[in-house]
Formats: sequence, C-alpha cells, structure tokens
Amino acid sequence: MLGLKLATDPRWVNLASLSIEEILTDHAFCEQKATTNCISLIQLYPEKTFLVDKLIPIVNEEWSHFKMVLDELKKRNLKLGKQRQDKYVVALQNFIKKGGSPAERFLDRLLLAALIEARSCERFRLLSLDISDDSLKHFYHKLMISEATHYRLFIDIAEQYFEKEVVKSRWTEWLDEETRILSTLELRGDRIH
Repeated sequence: MLGLKLATDPRWVNLASLSIEEILTDHAFCEQKATTNCISLIQLYPEKTFLVDKLIPIVNEEWSHFKMVLDELKKRNLKLGKQRQDKYVVALQNFIKKGGSPAERFLDRLLLAALIEARSCERFRLLSLDISDDSLKHFYHKLMISEATHYRLFIDIAEQYFEKEVVKSRWTEWLDEETRILSTLELRGDRIH
C-alpha cells in the first residue's frame, strides 16, 4: 500500500523495546515537527485553498498526537527528553530540488511529507505488532491508521496541483532516494526514523 521499496529491519522493533523512553521522546518530537510542517505549508501557500482546507484538521490531529505521546510518557513515569537531530529527515531534505522552479519545490515538499508519513506508518505498524509492551501495541495501531491517512492526503494534495504522471514519476525518485538513504543509516532503536 505505501510503496516503500525497503522494509525496516525487523530488529528495529526489538531495539525500540529496549528504549521506550527514547523512542517515545523521539516520537513526540516527530509529531511536533509534523504539526509545524503543516503550519509552514499553510503559511507558504495560503492561496492554495485545497491545501489549506485539508491541512488545518491535520495540524490539530498531529498536535493531539504529540499530547498522546506525552501522556504515554507520563503514564510510565518517564520524562520528555531532548530533541535530537533526525538524520533520516535531514538527508531526505537534501533531495528537494535546489534551484528548481517554485512548483518543483512545492511538489517536493508535499512528497517529502508523504514519505515521512509513509515510513512512520510502516514503523508504527511494526510497533503495533511486535513491541514487547502490550499497551503500546494498541497505541501504535491507532497511530498507524492516522499516518496512512496522512501519507495519502499529501499525495492527494500533490495530485490536486500537478498531473498524476508528474507526481508518480517524482514519487518514484523519492522512493529510490529514501532506499539509498536508509541503506546508509545506522539501525537505531531510539528513533522512529
């Protein structure tokens, strides 16, 4: 469904199970960044009514996910740690066309968001199936469904403003680049990505 070309190493879930505080902290900041990204897109493209209308509810949903993750930390008497650099996202951001047209950069921003949501969905699915904490299995199952919806929404927004073949072609390039990036990153259980 997601079209990802490289599945997450199954050992990742075992590592995440050993780092509950770290994985929840990283997850909280991922939700915060997703909220900020949606707000940023609205600020950059206020004239794109379809985008604005679709992203306003996602801003609220992503922020509520941030609160949900904080609640999970509190429930376990854990604290929100410090935000760390997301090497995965930083590497993906380097794939945005530099010097391209404003339209190309707009498409890339939408596809970057879709890709991050797709990878998060895939990781949340793994957590919902295999993490050692049963209550987190249920928690991540609910979030997996949201992430799948968000992934699809960003693709739909792209297809609203660009021809489907253009979106499909560039999406394939993004998937190839993500595969290359993931193959170079260290497997860590204290990060969602």
